Parts: sequence; C-alpha cells; structure tokens
Amino acid sequence: MRVKRGVSAHAKHKKILQAAKGMQHNRTRSFRLAKQAVVRALEYAYRDRRNKRRDLRSLWITRINAAARENGTTYGKFIANLKAAGVELDRKVLSEIAVKDPQAFSIIVKSVDKK
Repeated sequence: MRVKRGVSAHAKHKKILQAAKGMQHNRTRSFRLAKQAVVRALEYAYRDRRNKRRDLRSLWITRINAAARENGTTYGKFIANLKAAGVELDRKVLSEIAVKDPQAFSIIVKSVDKK
C-alpha cells in the first residue's frame, strides 16, 4: 500500500511559509522561494549571534580604553596591572563600571596602578 504524503507535505510547507512571514513579495507566497529565504535567514542568524559577541567585546574594550586614558593610563597597561594584581573583573563588567560609575573606575585604576 502506498503512502500518501498530502498531510505531511502540507504541514511542512505551512511551517516554512509561517517562518517566512514578514518577508516581501513571492517569498511569502511561493514555497520554493520561501524555503530559500528561510534557510539563508537562519544561516545569517547563526553567524550573527557569534559576531554579536565579537562586536560587543570590541565595544567594551573601546569604553575601557577611553576611561583608562581619562585616568592617565592605557587599556593595555590597565589590563596588565589588573592581571598582576589578581583582579578578576571581566571586560563587560569593567565597561559597565566605566560608563555608569566613573569614580569607582578611577578607584580601580588607582588601586592596581604600579607607578
């Protein structure tokens, strides 16, 4: 006895077309174009979730560098002094401190500074 695929095929098509909702032109109506668009969109989403981490780290470093220079040092020297002092604050936390509480950041810089 043969298997009729109408129900499962319709469900698959419906799933792809639902994922393509919000796209423009034939991507929302044509299954073939919708499938191509959804596959590509998922690839971009996967790639960019990783790139987002890279971009944010770069932003944190820029913020820390700016705050460190206001306190008379550079990013590289500041991070080296932090490691030597055994302070385990990550860049995300340091950038938040630098932006939201500059006095606390300057206290951190002074406490690890080795002049």
